[in-house]
Amino acid sequence: MSKEHRPHRPLRSALPILVAAVLGLTGCGKNTAPGADGAAPAAGKKQLITNIGSDTMVNLATVWAEAYAAVEPDVSVEVTGGGSGQGIAALINGACDLANCSRSFEEKEIADLKAKRQLEPREFLVGLDALCVLVHKNNPLEEISIEELGEMYRADGKVTKWSDIGVTIPGAKGDEIIRVSRQNNSGTYQYFKETVVGKANEFKLGSVDMNGSKDVIELIARTPNAIGYSGMGYITPEVKALKISRKKGEPAGAPSIETTLDKTYPISRPLLMYTAGEPAPHVKKYIDWVMSEPGQKIVAETGYVHLPKQ
Repeated sequence: MSKEHRPHRPLRSALPILVAAVLGLTGCGKNTAPGADGAAPAAGKKQLITNIGSDTMVNLATVWAEAYAAVEPDVSVEVTGGGSGQGIAALINGACDLANCSRSFEEKEIADLKAKRQLEPREFLVGLDALCVLVHKNNPLEEISIEELGEMYRADGKVTKWSDIGVTIPGAKGDEIIRVSRQNNSGTYQYFKETVVGKANEFKLGSVDMNGSKDVIELIARTPNAIGYSGMGYITPEVKALKISRKKGEPAGAPSIETTLDKTYPISRPLLMYTAGEPAPHVKKYIDWVMSEPGQKIVAETGYVHLPKQ
């Protein structure tokens, strides 16, 4: 892939801060309960913000948490992944303050939150992401349409071999397309299903379903016949992000900050944080910082797309 087609910046290295026992965290319920006053903690104790959800966002959220520790040393933001669905489930059950999501709440999830906690989800747009379609770096393919991807991934799709779309991969064993996907609790999986497979359709059986974006990248990097999808912030030099068009023969766009902001890249999506009802003051202060210039600078530095400047 030429330099102009690479994502804005490579992903900055950051290890997730693991939550050892989410349900047992002291103070989580107090932070999320209606009417929490956000008062300063007792001497020597930090206010805790538990942040669970999207694997697409986990590295970004970890860098935010690390940077915020320098801004607000009396607040500790603890981050773990698991997928958008897991973050939403934790929020519904009162086990976290913030759910990171690469998809919106579904109607059933809204109803479950209302039934269980008598609260409605509050949504915060904290960034954007170009969903990248990735192949091995030696794959000669440079672009693909959403139509062709649908034929690869949809249950009734006709494309099963690289030769079906006129591609021969140097060093590949055989011609079969190895479809890499995500598990169904992933917001990335849900978005790909809606935009590529189709809401009314099902995925073709036989894909290799990975737990996280990093796993997707690593598998494609060592598998010449593979194709998969991941957030832009995870791309490495060992894989190639394809240009995408809506239909074969139409102009294709490469994933980048510019093409996401001007909407010429057809499979970009919002990155979201959710709270149950209005957030406690110290949680709202953190969200405001994430959406501020320092927080959005981190979005760009970690390979995602900052919010449009107002």
